[in-house]
Amino acid sequence: MTRAVFLDRDETLIECHALPAPPPPAKPGDTIDPALVALLPGVLDACIRLRRARWRLVIVSNQGTVARGGAPLRQIEHVNDAVRAALPDPDATPLRSLVDAAYFCPFHPVGIVPAFTREHPWRKPGGGMLLSAAAELGIDLDESWMVGDSARDVDAGLAAGLPRGRCLRVGPEGDVPDLAAAADLILAAPR
Repeated sequence: MTRAVFLDRDETLIECHALPAPPPPAKPGDTIDPALVALLPGVLDACIRLRRARWRLVIVSNQGTVARGGAPLRQIEHVNDAVRAALPDPDATPLRSLVDAAYFCPFHPVGIVPAFTREHPWRKPGGGMLLSAAAELGIDLDESWMVGDSARDVDAGLAAGLPRGRCLRVGPEGDVPDLAAAADLILAAPR
């Protein structure tokens, strides 16, 4: 079993609220253009430090824009690929991403795409994405952390069985200001 840091994508790793609004039916804050992927300050360094300390990095992200008709699945996959590319592992030969896996939930209970218009266990605040990642990647949830920018990210970690102290919210109303500060806390925590 390995330990992981589960990371929300938008406003934790990359900017989304400051981006130009996408065309409807996507909503402001939906990151659907891989060309607009921009890491938030300190994210690359934080991820490098976590990787060097032997943490696996797993993205877990709600992407209800798929259910709302704002983007097809492949578009979200292209954005995730752009995030992976923006996070290269400088210590890996051949070069690979610091991100071990990216999970996303395309479901939303209010949508226009019938295949995705429903509630789903992967949708945060549910813990389904974390539980699936743990099973597929051999992750020890008792040793892992969840970092995101909203209460539903924290709730997803709790729903997956992570201790409250290992579920961090970043941002002005959060536990820490950003991913760099979250990495400092994770790296300083006793094992």
